[in-house]
Amino acid sequence: MKRTIVTAALFAATTGCVTTGAPGPDAAPALVERELSVPGFADFLAVDGDTVWVTNDGRVEQWSREEKLASVTVPRPCGTMAVAAGSLWVANCPDANLYRIDTETATVEQMIATGIANPKGETNVVAGAGSVWVPSAASGEIARLDPETGAIVARIPVNPGTFFLAYGHDALWAVSSDARTLQKIDPDSNAVVGTVALGLQPGFLAAGEGAVWVQEQGDGTVARIDPATLAITDRVKVGETLAYGDIDVGGGMVWLRTTEDQVFAVIDPATMDVTARLGEPAGSGAIRYTPDGVWTSAHDNQTLSWWSRPD
Repeated sequence: MKRTIVTAALFAATTGCVTTGAPGPDAAPALVERELSVPGFADFLAVDGDTVWVTNDGRVEQWSREEKLASVTVPRPCGTMAVAAGSLWVANCPDANLYRIDTETATVEQMIATGIANPKGETNVVAGAGSVWVPSAASGEIARLDPETGAIVARIPVNPGTFFLAYGHDALWAVSSDARTLQKIDPDSNAVVGTVALGLQPGFLAAGEGAVWVQEQGDGTVARIDPATLAITDRVKVGETLAYGDIDVGGGMVWLRTTEDQVFAVIDPATMDVTARLGEPAGSGAIRYTPDGVWTSAHDNQTLSWWSRPD
């Protein structure tokens, strides 16, 4: 199914610490949405070249922009996944293991007893600094793995309730929703080197485009944090809440999967304007940017979508 979606409006900055925005005069460029039917519960995404891996009920699946390419049994895959060293790294909630899946053969290579900090499923597995990182204990711990061997090479103490991770700007970034903090972890020392106080119910985050970006889900805002000074340099109000959803960066923009008002919003990282709002609300799901287009999932609608500019 294809449909052309034109963004509702551009949003301009207003004065004050929190940018709320007002409708602007110009329409953003149209994007074409290619919607794929994905039975089950299509949720978290990981880009692998021109394809994407998506978590589903009892499995992870690989999709092209036209069809499903592979399916691998995982009892209950949970949270964001990472692609590193020719493998897909997936947290499995019931047994608190990390599954390593060969991306070429679509077979399980290893099951690693890392522990999973949040067995309810809102969590991140990420890659960076030649490692795979997993929130591994609700009491406050991150496991660092060697992706060549799957061995755990370090366990790093962090604030309790740390479930959300991102890698960028030569550091690992970790959010605890319970403690309402962002912590910066130095990969050379495997130690926390700074902490930032955040707003209500912080969750998913991304690092890139000059900053670290954190969803403050309970406030409906996205916070911009300077990765060097750890100062919150601005916030943008996107909606009443940003509960669950997702966030990514790339192409000079911040991409925010929302659960209300639209499928996703696009934020200019320099001006903090919401420059586009795309699609009709489709419940919760994930978002991943690529240079050719953007992937989104909508598990309530049992769909996966590829958004790109018209030919």
